[in-house]
Amino acid sequence: MTELSRRTVLAGSTAAIGALSVAPSFLEGFFSSATAQSAAFNKYKIGSIEVAVIHDGAFTPALPERFVTNQPKEEVAKALKAAGLDGEKLNIPINPSVFQNGNRIVLIDTGMGAAVNASNPALGNTVKNLAAAGYDAGKVTDVVISHFHSDHINGLVTGDQPTFPNAQVWVPAAEMAYWTDESQMARAPENRKSDFGNVKRVIVNGLKNKVTHYEHGKEIVPGLTTMATLGHSPGHTSFVLASGQDKVFIQSDVTNIPSLFVTNPGWHITFDQDANMAEATRRKVYDMLAAEKMRVQGFHFPLPSLGRIEKAGNGYRLTA
Repeated sequence: MTELSRRTVLAGSTAAIGALSVAPSFLEGFFSSATAQSAAFNKYKIGSIEVAVIHDGAFTPALPERFVTNQPKEEVAKALKAAGLDGEKLNIPINPSVFQNGNRIVLIDTGMGAAVNASNPALGNTVKNLAAAGYDAGKVTDVVISHFHSDHINGLVTGDQPTFPNAQVWVPAAEMAYWTDESQMARAPENRKSDFGNVKRVIVNGLKNKVTHYEHGKEIVPGLTTMATLGHSPGHTSFVLASGQDKVFIQSDVTNIPSLFVTNPGWHITFDQDANMAEATRRKVYDMLAAEKMRVQGFHFPLPSLGRIEKAGNGYRLTA
């Protein structure tokens, strides 16, 4: 069951790819090329808190007709063209975020990391673009992970060292339980098994399991409350960042690019591990956001990665 309600949401005070010893993850298997956006970051305010959306890069998935699993490629191309995009290819941005609240500098997710950047400069630019936005990786106090897919965790390590050496790393307890369970790996489809190896490389070996587990529905750092938005992964988490009466919903991967999955919430993305649950989650989340007129920030939304959700026919639209 999707663990989200309007009351819950509003209650808070608020790989490396070739050179590594593990096989490419499920997500990395879709990478063919990438084209970075020109902007490095986007800043906005939530009450007294400044938030910076950091552009890690963008990738073009190979075989885009497989990106939406329950629609023919002609329908996908039609939706892309209707949004003024190329109907034959996709460009998927990766955008972590950072904010400072008092003496805490909090990074949410980490992008693809330095090892990927070494082979493809259009990805893995989070540390560089953090610096461009005025943040030193060595001064980050907290790194909060939404879930364990590679584009969210790979930037935690650089070589065999933590990228953010002075940060407390927060991970969803449900994600940790799932991805470190050998019986789950044994039952997983073949194209998912490498993700378990990637988690072992980054979290278990790279960070030596020095992570703090969090539960859903808790304020884990001042102003930031975790929300279960399950389906994309077993412990997928979104966040409400609040300051005073102002709030933003940081949705992580509730949807991917808005021209496909905001407009068509019933379309299933290949990266969702439980497609039916993920669909139920995004409908519930977007009904809530539309009703409350709360801003939403999307990890895979193109910069500025921020907007509001309105109902539109059987789906929704993202507005400024």
